[in-house]
Amino acid sequence: MKNTTVKTILLVLSIPALLTLHGCSKVAADPAKEAPPASKVIPDVDITLFAVDHPEQFPFSTATEHPSTSELTVTGNVTPDLTRNVPVVSLASGRVLEIKTKLGDTVQKGQLLMTIRSDDVASGYSTYRMAVADEVLSRTQYERSKDLYDHGAIALNDLQVAQDTEDKAKIAVETAEEHLKLLGNDPDKPAGIVDVIATTSGVITDQQVTAGSLVQAYSTPYPFTISDLSKIWIVCDVYENDLATVHMGDPAEVRLNAYPGQVFKGRVSNIGSILDPTLRTGKVRIEVQNPGFMRLGMFVTATFRGQTMEMHTSVPASAILHIHDRDYVYVPAPDNKFKRVEVISGDELPGKMQEIKSGIKAGQQLVSNALVLERTIDQ
Repeated sequence: MKNTTVKTILLVLSIPALLTLHGCSKVAADPAKEAPPASKVIPDVDITLFAVDHPEQFPFSTATEHPSTSELTVTGNVTPDLTRNVPVVSLASGRVLEIKTKLGDTVQKGQLLMTIRSDDVASGYSTYRMAVADEVLSRTQYERSKDLYDHGAIALNDLQVAQDTEDKAKIAVETAEEHLKLLGNDPDKPAGIVDVIATTSGVITDQQVTAGSLVQAYSTPYPFTISDLSKIWIVCDVYENDLATVHMGDPAEVRLNAYPGQVFKGRVSNIGSILDPTLRTGKVRIEVQNPGFMRLGMFVTATFRGQTMEMHTSVPASAILHIHDRDYVYVPAPDNKFKRVEVISGDELPGKMQEIKSGIKAGQQLVSNALVLERTIDQ
């Protein structure tokens, strides 16, 4: 009985050990099924390399050196020529009845801009009438004094005093009359309305009044500002380190962002003496003739030509491919392939050549006609 009990206890104790040995033997027997799969490395593909069936049909050209003056390209914007800004001054205080023009309109000299109802007219008319009455009295007194002097009744001094009073009364009448005419009113028929007219031709570039607003005579802000935009200013920001390359009177080429294909000529007329403390830039002003479509606030790119010579690269214009506002050329690569290289192009040169500022160097070969190769690749 004791032997049977001992055997049963040993059997129960050995079961976990057997299960553990079984699991270990199972893992050791099949390690490949539990390990992760091996990584497969795919070589990087150069998307700028292209292969064609007959590379010999695309002739090459060699980039050459091209001497050119140094240049500096900056950004700026169109502003009015402040020497051609003319403020419109109101000659009377009052309330605006009607505005005949608005901001941005082109006006001619003498054109009506707005009308004002002003008490200044009533005051001026009152002054005029009193001056007329005083002159009538002074003239009567002078005529009486002259008659008395002719009969020896008064001294010469009394006659001269009466004449002086009459002369001053005439001056007062003329002054009051001129004041009413200056306000645009007839001294004989005052209307209480003052017309504000354009003193010069141009474009209204500032407006500080609206219908019903009050206007003060000879005070700021002025109701309107008229600008002659036949000539405008291009104000550019030039970094401190580049200011030494810009000089008064230097020529500049201006390109409008709105009209990138057109180049306008100008000259540096002012170099600011104060730097922006944050951006470390100075203001450089260029005077440009306005062809008629330059608008205030337009963004521009200005290029200053320096006095020193630099060597740039030139290639046939047909070798440059324009894609999405960027320029590329194709150069030969190993295994009869072509590599597309991005470049920065410059000015057009005589003989259907194009200047390259960066991207390739002189002496390097490139495909003469990039567009033909591009079409072949696309097929």
